[in-house]
Amino acid sequence: MRLPVLLCVLVSLCAAPGPVAGADRSCSDLRQFYTGKGFTSERVPQTEISGEHLRMCPQGPTCCTSAMEEDLAGLSTKETEGLIREAGRSLQAVFNGLHRSFDMYFTELHGRSERSLQEVLSPLGPLYSQNSRLYGDLYTDLRQYYRGSALNLDENLSEFWSRLLERTFKASVSLSEDYLECVAKQQETLRPFGDVPRDMKAKVIRAFVTARSFVQGLLVSTDVVRKVSQVSLSPECERALMKLLYCPHCRGMASAKPCSSYCANVMKGCLANQADLNPEWQNLIDTMIQVASSFSTEPSLDVVLSSIPVRIYEAVHYLQENMDTFTAKVYQTCGTPGEPGTGSPTPHEQKKKKSGSLTASEYKPSPTAGLRLEMQVSDLSSKLREMRQYWIQLSLALCGKLAPGGNSQDKCWNGITKARYLPEVMGDGLANQINNPEVELDITKPDMTIRQQIMQLKIMSNRLKNALDGNDVDFQDASDDISGSGSGMCVGGQCPRSRPGLYAYSPDNNRVRGAAAFQSEQNLIVFFILLRLHMS
Repeated sequence: MRLPVLLCVLVSLCAAPGPVAGADRSCSDLRQFYTGKGFTSERVPQTEISGEHLRMCPQGPTCCTSAMEEDLAGLSTKETEGLIREAGRSLQAVFNGLHRSFDMYFTELHGRSERSLQEVLSPLGPLYSQNSRLYGDLYTDLRQYYRGSALNLDENLSEFWSRLLERTFKASVSLSEDYLECVAKQQETLRPFGDVPRDMKAKVIRAFVTARSFVQGLLVSTDVVRKVSQVSLSPECERALMKLLYCPHCRGMASAKPCSSYCANVMKGCLANQADLNPEWQNLIDTMIQVASSFSTEPSLDVVLSSIPVRIYEAVHYLQENMDTFTAKVYQTCGTPGEPGTGSPTPHEQKKKKSGSLTASEYKPSPTAGLRLEMQVSDLSSKLREMRQYWIQLSLALCGKLAPGGNSQDKCWNGITKARYLPEVMGDGLANQINNPEVELDITKPDMTIRQQIMQLKIMSNRLKNALDGNDVDFQDASDDISGSGSGMCVGGQCPRSRPGLYAYSPDNNRVRGAAAFQSEQNLIVFFILLRLHMS
């Protein structure tokens, strides 16, 4: 009867993990480590067991059960994803800081320029005091445009000069609406304000387009980092992370640090899709640096904003000085007021008021303002350069956090034992992982969330390049998908006034170019959606 009992004992030992024959190594160290990670000690065997049950770690004598292996695998993923999100939050904080700094600077410039209106324009007398709302509306439009409102800055500036001409001309001669319409049709050639409107329009549009696009670039970059940092790691990555981080503990080699090259291959495989952001990310950062540098290009951003009241004064002064000539040309074209259908001259025609001449070419902001702009551009550019390599440096940064001290190439954990790691380190990006020995990846199936963010980076880069050329681009669609921070909203839910006005200078064709650029972006998005449907 003793023989069958012995056979039963042997069969039971082979059928389930148990203490290794001839070995009684204690699992107390692993128990302490395992419970220190927040797990219950009941799952830890007292001594080593055979490791045939292990699915992720090399099989052999171990203190890890299947349940422990699963627990530690999940923990390795959770910890790595936590570090990725932490790194992402740090990067977002830098972008948010840049946004706050530039927004505060630009808003102060805008406010200081608006507050100087009264001082600069008060010599115009009633032309300023009776039309203060007109000047205030201009600054409101500029502020709303910077904040992302879907208004056409070119048209709004043209409307401003048209309304200012009406007020200035009617101050000298009482005219009917029909007569004013005739005047409006001749203004392109009559140039009542000289070259100021055209010159000021070009500079103001360029300044506000670049400023708005730069802010949008910061917001889009922040949003891309946030969304990509939340992408979950794959099951294949989880197995590789378990083998990298916690299999040494299961094999009784807790003191062995992962080989640096081994960790690099694991992280390059786990973050292959994230690394594919790098080309478009660098393109966006480089373009944003170009835009930031353009702020100090003559005429600099502070000069353009600060000189707006001076340019308006210069324009009105020009018309006042040349009112007789301008009026004669208008009469020649539209008829003399007082004739049937033309309106009547006022019985007390105002004489032009002489005032001191102040030109924009003479106006310079304080040296302190120029120094502050220089410091602002320098700070923006240097911080943006630091972020340029983020997506390909992330894998190395994670290795520094998760597996420090693995530089001893002959005594490090190589995934099997404590020895040199022989495979070569893979390149960055999904396509370079085809022969990655640590993480199995299907390089034909990229992560679609990350592909969407690559598209966002590409679209934003194109918009910034348009802005560098001074082209007005509509950001309304982009602002709906950013952070909900308020950018891109019309004040109080009301978009800018639409007035079928008289355009002193016909709007340039920037709106057409902006629409063409936007249509191109839409075509790219449609192509992307079709690609996604094809691959699903």
